[in-house]
Parts: sequence; C-alpha cells; structure tokens
Amino acid sequence: MRPEIRVDNRQRLVRLHLASLRDFAMRALDKCLEIPGRKSSQLETPSEVNVILVSDRRIAELHRRFMDEPGPTDVITFQHGEIVISAETAKRQARKFGTTVGHELRLYIVHGLLHLQGLDDQTRAGAAEMKRLQEKLVASLP
Repeated sequence: MRPEIRVDNRQRLVRLHLASLRDFAMRALDKCLEIPGRKSSQLETPSEVNVILVSDRRIAELHRRFMDEPGPTDVITFQHGEIVISAETAKRQARKFGTTVGHELRLYIVHGLLHLQGLDDQTRAGAAEMKRLQEKLVASLP
C-alpha cells in the first residue's frame, strides 16, 4: 500500500511554493517506492510520510537531541515517516551551489524518502549511491 505524503511549512524565514513541493513529493514518493530498498525485517514502510519544513534553529535542536550533533543540518529522517528539512539551510546551499531553494528542497525530500527505503549514507559507498540516486530522481521529475 502506498503511504500518503504531506508537506507542512513550519517556518517563516524562507518563502516557499508549497503546492509545487507537495506535487513533487507525491511524484518522488512513487519513484522512490520503485527502488529496491535495503529494508531490514524491523523497518516497515510508514502509512504516512510527513515532510516538515523548519528553521535552522528548530533543526539544530533536533540534530542535537536525536543525533548528538551540534548545529543545523539539511535534513533529518525519522523511520516512522517524518522528514524534517531546514528551509534556511536549503537557501544557503542554493547560494553556495548556484541552484535554487526549490532544487535543494527537492534533493532533501528525495534524500529522506531514500532513507525511508532503507538506504544509508553512513559509508562512503552508501553516500555516493544515495547522491547518484537523488540527482537522477530529481532530474527525472520536473
């Protein structure tokens, strides 16, 4: 069964086109579900996926609390189906890489969805595979 996906904007600092992100997230979810995952017997597909856009301050709190890492990060995925994304980090990264905030957010959404499929970026090989898949999926979904 295909999970439902929601996109919720809980930050005010970066202007976003939420409708296009929701549309992208639905199409990306369908594509990611087609990718053979690396699911363990303990990892199940959630019945609902929530993409939550937050500030750097909020994601830094989550980063410290759940990963024991200081400072903001781009995306944190929780296996029960939450993908928390920093819109401010997306804006900074867009400037740094010469892309758009929308492009960065799409990358982060796909990154989170791949984690929910069981892919992992903790090793060099895993990170390279995820990066390749992210870029391929984002490019294939206009």
